[in-house]
Amino acid sequence: MEPFTRVAGIAAPLTLPNIDTDVIMPKQFLKRIDREGLAEGVFHDLQFRDGIANPDFVLNKPAYRDACFLVTGENFGCGSSREHAVWGLMQAGIRAVLAPSFASIFFGNCEKNGLLAIVLPGPVLGRIAALIEEPATNRMTIDLTHQTIALADGDRIDFAIEPERRENLLSGRDHVAHTLEFTNDIRAFEADHRSNNTWFAGERRKRA
Repeated sequence: MEPFTRVAGIAAPLTLPNIDTDVIMPKQFLKRIDREGLAEGVFHDLQFRDGIANPDFVLNKPAYRDACFLVTGENFGCGSSREHAVWGLMQAGIRAVLAPSFASIFFGNCEKNGLLAIVLPGPVLGRIAALIEEPATNRMTIDLTHQTIALADGDRIDFAIEPERRENLLSGRDHVAHTLEFTNDIRAFEADHRSNNTWFAGERRKRA
């Protein structure tokens, strides 16, 4: 997955609470057997009305069409556990989501796929949302190395993140890659297990 170190770009305010995964990625876009082509489904029912782009939806406004950050409300990503929601957000160019809280499964899916999920207090997010509602000040820079968010007005906000999640995102290492770092240990364990349990291998050969 793509490493996240320092990313600068446009932030869009989408501060409704309880935006669930069916809103993020409606069910009609879950029919594919691969991960491709999901960007078109992101917030589809908010982006379109009867097949026509909704001009009132923030990501359809010219100042936010290239947004790479979302500033959202409480309990973002609640609902079903569909990983497609995270895949779609990333394919649409979203690199980080800032919220007061996230649904736990969605939060885990973010880590596994390289989407940075940042938890900040409501008042802090309210101030950020008010700033980015003005197109002239809708840019920010997120530096994961130093765990800071630099705002367009010159302010800098620190954020907390678990060390292992931070390291995975910085290196672009997913959970499979992390497991493979222990390949030699796994093979040594398997060899030791076979040598200490010869009866097991013999029983398997009989059954075969």
